[in-house]
Amino acid sequence: MRIAFYAPLKSPNHPVVSGDRQMARMLVKALEHGGHSVELASELRSYVRQPESKSFDALKIEAREEVARLAKLWDRGGKPDLWFSYHPYYKAPDLVGPELASAFGVPYVTAEASYSRRRNAGVWADAQALVARAVEQAALNICLTQRDRRGLTDAIPDAALGMLPPFIDTSVFQETPARGCPTRLVTIAMMRPGDKAESYRMLAQALGTIGHLPWTMSVVGDGPARDEVKAQFAGLPAHCIEWLGAIEPAAVPDVLYRGGIYVWPGYGEAYGLAYLEAQAAGLPVVAQDIAGVPEVVRDGQTGFLTPPGDVAAFASAIERLLARNDERTIMAAKARRFILEERSLRAAAARLVELLQKIPAS
Repeated sequence: MRIAFYAPLKSPNHPVVSGDRQMARMLVKALEHGGHSVELASELRSYVRQPESKSFDALKIEAREEVARLAKLWDRGGKPDLWFSYHPYYKAPDLVGPELASAFGVPYVTAEASYSRRRNAGVWADAQALVARAVEQAALNICLTQRDRRGLTDAIPDAALGMLPPFIDTSVFQETPARGCPTRLVTIAMMRPGDKAESYRMLAQALGTIGHLPWTMSVVGDGPARDEVKAQFAGLPAHCIEWLGAIEPAAVPDVLYRGGIYVWPGYGEAYGLAYLEAQAAGLPVVAQDIAGVPEVVRDGQTGFLTPPGDVAAFASAIERLLARNDERTIMAAKARRFILEERSLRAAAARLVELLQKIPAS
């Protein structure tokens, strides 16, 4: 199929590295791996930052212009076989695809669409209404987590839904990793206010309770809350923490291979691609049983998921893996096997083929 791909929140070509951009790029790869021809339909960023935003009307005007532009292209060069919209939600509704798909009789598909009733405030409520209509229109809504599936089912009971587990491109993790330092902890996360800063705070508190065990930690990440984050760790031994800042994605596997345990509380994580990468590198995970994290970590098998907000339980899980090298080694092997066998680009491509072939041709 010829697929028009659109990510209203962040284009696959966006200069800022993020999980959204990474997943958009991987979905394109998975679709191409499945034999489809994928073209980026639009670079329009449909982002509504605040519920009282006054820019939504201006954004709608831009979207109408984009619809007109694409309609002319489709009239001249032929319409695509399918419109694929990645991650429409209350802050980033798809203002382009539904209208075009309807006008040209093209099947409309979403991936990682979400709906949250508690966000129905100001223009966000209007944006969510547009998301709901798009989900209802869609021939298929591909959910990456059960959490998103439940949200869509609750808001749009008749929506056509299918599941695609979160995945990564495992090609850079194929070689058997050299054994890293079992007591080196690794965390990779942006440093920004909100959930990320809260996760760093919890991590610092947990580490402060296990000073009787030897450990070091590599921290990858940067952002506007950098000073706040570093202040949280000020009471810990400075020589134990390696602040690597922001690094290129290609350098991430080497950092993971040097470590022994991946630690990140995970407040607000949709699922967390870094957890998948860590496990692919053979690192068991310590995280909270929260948000979408259980979709990517198997509790008791590839890591430990602790009760939300329980610092003592989080610290105890880290302590257990630091103290029990045999258990850590077994979990590391299970984690790596889980990702390479079940959460690879190849597995995702096969699942997408299975899902999309059920959609009637336009």
